[in-house]
Amino acid sequence: MANHKATKKDVRQSAKRRERNRYYGKTTRNAVRDLRSLEDKTAAGEKMPDVIAMIDKLAKRGVIHKNKANNLKSKLAKRLNTLA
Repeated sequence: MANHKATKKDVRQSAKRRERNRYYGKTTRNAVRDLRSLEDKTAAGEKMPDVIAMIDKLAKRGVIHKNKANNLKSKLAKRLNTLA
């Protein structure tokens, strides 16, 4: 365990950040899963901008890599375009 005051504070901060990142990551993964499960093109088209914004925020915060974010968005767009 940490001995210095600043190190103890850093441990507290990193734990808080880790929990926040896990929450946002899980929420975004659930949103992506829900979007993929939609079969209606109009419903998927309405939900798409919100999910893309969530993915972009994760990449901006550094929770996921920017290339992973772009790959996710690309796959979602492909899926949306293949819907009848």
